[in-house]
Amino acid sequence: MPKIELHRHLEGALRLESLVDIAETHNIMMPEYEVETLRPFVQVLPNQPRTPQNFIGKFSTLRQFYLSPEIIQRLTREVVIDAAQDNIKYMELRFTPNTLCKIIKCDPADAIKWVCETALATAQEYDIEVGLIVSVNRHEGVDVAEQATDAAIRLCHYGIVALDLAGVEAGYNASTFKHIFQKGAEAGLNITLHAGEWEGAQSVWDAVGNVGAERIGHGIRAIEDPGVISILKERGTVLEVCPSSNVDSGAVPSFDAHPLRELIDADLKITINTDDPLVSNITLSDELVRAMQYFDLTLDDIKKHTMTAAHAAFLSDDKKATLVKRFHKWLYTTED
Repeated sequence: MPKIELHRHLEGALRLESLVDIAETHNIMMPEYEVETLRPFVQVLPNQPRTPQNFIGKFSTLRQFYLSPEIIQRLTREVVIDAAQDNIKYMELRFTPNTLCKIIKCDPADAIKWVCETALATAQEYDIEVGLIVSVNRHEGVDVAEQATDAAIRLCHYGIVALDLAGVEAGYNASTFKHIFQKGAEAGLNITLHAGEWEGAQSVWDAVGNVGAERIGHGIRAIEDPGVISILKERGTVLEVCPSSNVDSGAVPSFDAHPLRELIDADLKITINTDDPLVSNITLSDELVRAMQYFDLTLDDIKKHTMTAAHAAFLSDDKKATLVKRFHKWLYTTED
């Protein structure tokens, strides 16, 4: 089935085998250079606690691998290929320049170029359309966010479609970054913010009401406030829901406790995504199957949410109309 992914982080979608190869080639210390040795450090395993600390800890390990432009380009290429092989036809891939720059101390603009050029070239080769989203972390501060945003605005012709705010929610209001995202919006970039993942419905309101987010990454805690639900419906705000990630990160204690079904029943615009395929050990196909298993969704429901994603894509009106038309044909045209 052709699919759309609106919420996937480059840094959480890498291949284990490639990381082992990079570690061995560049002498990153490991007890042994084997996939199963590395796996517990970058993936949430069945016997590990589902807590924010354990989940975020995976990225502490992953940040050690961005040792050269060539590595960043290799990993980007592989992420796009893996999505194409899962029959994802349209993907918005978000990445955090500051994360990619930490070890090699490069300019954020350089990291943005490496990712964007590689992603677009690979997408053309593998018959997948990719839009790039430049992400900044709340907990890394306004100065870092401003630097990355300014670079994204200068380089928006490299296929950058939006800005994103991620990172630690607690203690870091989205409204602190309002002026930065306004600058991006004035330059023509779309806005999607992580909110309502670990913090409550007020975080969702902050992102939508104060900053003007068009889409919300996760947003599941919105269900706690009928007023926020009403605002999301009124504005047509789209939620990028990632059920497996929400369980693995401890945002919810289990699939049974996940509010996806309630959000759907509230008539919100819902898309289903992976977030971090490596960390959760899933593909988007896996995630859609789980949505059917745990939330009593039918194949028609999956098609509906896929079409919601098509309509929510950060594309120009004409390109979006083409995407919607293509997916409608793929999902609803029966050939004799």
